[in-house]
Amino acid sequence: MQLRIKPLGIAASAAVAMAAPVHASRRRCLMLLGGSLLTSGCSAGRSLFGSETSGLDAETMVRTLAGAEQLPRLRSLLVLRGGVTLAAHRFNGGPALDQPVNVKSASKSLLSALVGIAIERGVLKGVDQPMLSVLASDAPATPDPRLAQITVGHLLSMQAGLERTSGEFYGAWVSSPNWVRAVLSRPFVDEPGGAMLYSTGSSHLLSAMLTRASGRSTLELMQLWLATPLNITIPPWTRDPQGIYFGGNDMRMSPQALARFGELYRLGGAIDGKQIVPAQWIEDSWRRRSVSPWSGNKYGYGWFLDIMRGHALRFAWGYGGQMIYIVRDLGLTVVMTSQSDAASDFGHLSALHALVANGIIPAAELGDQAG
Repeated sequence: MQLRIKPLGIAASAAVAMAAPVHASRRRCLMLLGGSLLTSGCSAGRSLFGSETSGLDAETMVRTLAGAEQLPRLRSLLVLRGGVTLAAHRFNGGPALDQPVNVKSASKSLLSALVGIAIERGVLKGVDQPMLSVLASDAPATPDPRLAQITVGHLLSMQAGLERTSGEFYGAWVSSPNWVRAVLSRPFVDEPGGAMLYSTGSSHLLSAMLTRASGRSTLELMQLWLATPLNITIPPWTRDPQGIYFGGNDMRMSPQALARFGELYRLGGAIDGKQIVPAQWIEDSWRRRSVSPWSGNKYGYGWFLDIMRGHALRFAWGYGGQMIYIVRDLGLTVVMTSQSDAASDFGHLSALHALVANGIIPAAELGDQAG
């Protein structure tokens, strides 16, 4: 589920090439909130939303939203700048923006936050803690010696070395009677700390570690450490046959809750005067640890990393197009959700990236120039 982000000329950008320029008779600023267009009295081309130096260019955003409306699988789009929601839209009969939806593998970014909090609180000992220090009882009777070398950090960065449980292996894995033991029984295809092997099984081992080390379910920890401080809802999601909440998949959050979580990371882990995620953990999570063999995207601890139009981009990525984009130097947090029950469509993912690269980032750059 990896795809290279390109600043310009992305496939399917015809859909987001922003239709035709806005007609001269409509060259006014448009408020793009709540899924409707409301005219206001300011002149086009100036900073539109928020302050003069942190807004979005009106014409660019009108064209961007026109392109978004042409994407049949897109369900929601939220754009925040400087903590202010400047665009909030539903598409194609999508659910309300406060209704939880399956965010798929964007769950891995939330799980990474939970691991960082657990380390700060002493529930886990650090990224160098061996995985078997908690999960030894589920290891094979005669384990490969390399199993003892896998650390928390390796699981976060997808460098465990074990054969993947994602892709063609996913169905058999989630049909097994014990998901943790099934992961630990997989053969090694690389050394721990080696190449990136994107595997939801690695994330599920982290959920199992959190559960056993804390004596609380991953859901309880999510509620206590993230949902309650952020004032968001994270309802129960899928559990394995042993009752461990699925690590790294199938969490349910509303687009508004995803935006709140994205803002938390954009702000260095502190929001509303409360430090929720350690600031250093966010920086560590956004440092290159591995590289996707398919796309060349860098990967940290549960986050993809890239450069878009010269700006550092960090993004959470869920199957089918469940996205959180953060462009810290522009003050941007962007959330998109999509229909996820269709076959994987790289054209759709390219179009989502193009909305950011060819629309939202230029709108922010032009907004600053106008200010």
